[in-house]
Amino acid sequence: MTAMGAAALLILVLTYAGVAIGRIPGLRLDRAGIALLGGAAMIAIGALDIEDAYRAISFDTITLLLGMMIVVAHLKVSGAFRALGGFAIEHAHAPFMLLVMVTLLTGVLSAFLVNDAICLVMAPIVVHVTRVINRNPVPYLIATATASNCGSVATITGNPQNMVIGALSGISYPAFSAALAPVAAFGLVAVIVIIRIVYRAEFSRKAELSPEVYRGRMLPGQVVKAVVVCVGLAVAFFAGVPVAKAALIGGAILLLTRAIKPERIYREIDGPLLFMFAGLFIVVAGAEKTLLTPDIVASAKDLGLNDVWRLSGFTAVLSNIMSNVPAVLALKPFVPGLENPERAWLVVAMSSTLAGNFTLLGSVANLIVAEHARVSGKPLGFIAFFKVGLPLTLVTLLVGTAWLAA
Repeated sequence: MTAMGAAALLILVLTYAGVAIGRIPGLRLDRAGIALLGGAAMIAIGALDIEDAYRAISFDTITLLLGMMIVVAHLKVSGAFRALGGFAIEHAHAPFMLLVMVTLLTGVLSAFLVNDAICLVMAPIVVHVTRVINRNPVPYLIATATASNCGSVATITGNPQNMVIGALSGISYPAFSAALAPVAAFGLVAVIVIIRIVYRAEFSRKAELSPEVYRGRMLPGQVVKAVVVCVGLAVAFFAGVPVAKAALIGGAILLLTRAIKPERIYREIDGPLLFMFAGLFIVVAGAEKTLLTPDIVASAKDLGLNDVWRLSGFTAVLSNIMSNVPAVLALKPFVPGLENPERAWLVVAMSSTLAGNFTLLGSVANLIVAEHARVSGKPLGFIAFFKVGLPLTLVTLLVGTAWLAA
């Protein structure tokens, strides 16, 4: 191995370790800073020149994520999410129906919009409702987190790792959804069934609920506009319009308003996530150029990754070690060389997402829900989550893998 290759390997390992841990001891770097530092280091050692670094970044992914962030921000700021959540939850008059409503609402919204953002909206609603009706919030919060992960499997726009896979694979939106929407639907049913069993004491007591949701201020005109844009986006996605193009245009249209200050929208945009993506794209490209010879890339066949079951298990383990987006990018050089790259990408999308339900630390969505629970004074514990997450992850991965292997 050359000196540059050794340096690139060190940068790759340190970057991925830092992203997995979330920080570097003794420094105030977050995941975005770590990824950008790693990308800059790849350029500094000469693994990539600046033009190569620009080309390494998937601007389709960045653009799609940015456009969807603007759409979700507008839905949140206009009050559309609170109105929809309030309407659905206020019609749940029994604990089990409340569980079903929370699961389906979170899952369906997460299928078309970024799941992390849906958790930011749904978690405080669930905390508020369970406090008002004096119920244990834990099973409903777990349903929020796990349903957001399961529902987001269904489409390219459901979560960040699917967006990356959509850009890298070239799989169309309709084809992606046709393959994985049934897995998402099964996952939502599994969430309801497993939580009902694990927390049977919560649902065995009959109770008549009258939940009320604080809806805050709503801007009816902006809600209507946001809904129209969302419907238009869904039509465009399934009609084959490039998803990044459609999302950017939809987001830009929503910025045309006299009712909402743009600063309120900008505050909802997760800029650090965009920076992290850019940095990781550069780090992976630098490693590919300096480390991955044709023989090493071909070694994916020796690992047996052509086998759907082995690829699914490998992706799930990798996602729990280093988080799902870095795991997907780490697999990027190897998947195109497999016998059926399209199916392999679908397996990676399914497994990297469903693996997020394994532990409380498995996905950003889980951590968002846990933080809202902590702030509310009703902490969501690791073991409480794991009692649902373990069986849910195993059964959904088994069914999802069998479906894609068929």
